[in-house]
Amino acid sequence: MSEILILFFGAIAAGLLGSLTGLGGGVVIIPLLTLGFGVPMHYAIGASLISVIGTSSGSAVAFVKEGFTNVRIGMFLEIATTTGAIVGALISGILNPNTIGIIFASILIMTVVLNLRKKPDHQEPLIEGSLEHRLQLFGTFPDKGVVKEYSARNTVSGFFMMVFAGVMSGLLGIGSGALKVLAMDNMMKLPFKVSTTTSNFMIGVTAVASSLIYFQRGEIIPVIVAPVLIGVVVGSFIGSKTLIVSQTKKLKVVFAVVVGILSIYMMYNGINHNFK
Repeated sequence: MSEILILFFGAIAAGLLGSLTGLGGGVVIIPLLTLGFGVPMHYAIGASLISVIGTSSGSAVAFVKEGFTNVRIGMFLEIATTTGAIVGALISGILNPNTIGIIFASILIMTVVLNLRKKPDHQEPLIEGSLEHRLQLFGTFPDKGVVKEYSARNTVSGFFMMVFAGVMSGLLGIGSGALKVLAMDNMMKLPFKVSTTTSNFMIGVTAVASSLIYFQRGEIIPVIVAPVLIGVVVGSFIGSKTLIVSQTKKLKVVFAVVVGILSIYMMYNGINHNFK
């Protein structure tokens, strides 16, 4: 019982930090379960995926109502991410847990670096007859009382980047939000508010695709998943309220240091074959 309570409060902290920094709780949940509680890697990934579904679902609805999320672009790119997530989940089943730990640590470092970078804010006009025009990958969003128009660019390269983001999500049990935003910001030239909210909308759907495979393999354990899911949702809710009054830039730096240390420690444990 005491271990479940500790796990619950640890998940609250993970959800809070993930919400405040935009990295999601999964980047903390995996190290917490594997290094802190000795949970086998695949069980930890299964629990993390379920928590990703929970946190994404709640906030995604609000962003859609506010008009920031582009559902059409999100659903189009979900073809890539769900395909990648299924492939990643299947690969996870045949990889050694220590190899997964090393990959996780590498992606974690990449995610932190991407999160600390200054985000571009594009607003590209629609080009008549372009691929984006034919696929209707454009839209509008509200910005300080003004409705602004935008269109996607470089759809093909963005699509393949989304496949990679999906593979990492299914393989590691994280939302891969930073990789999705990278694809939509840097490659597809979408406005920052649109890319972040659309990414959040996509994360849950991507996680569902891969979690079904983990469930079929018996790697989603209720006694682990329940406190993690509830804790991360509570932490994310607190984080969303705290975000308004917090100094996000300083939080990101502090969190980057913490996650950087965790990633190095995970890399060390993976190299020394300490994961189960």
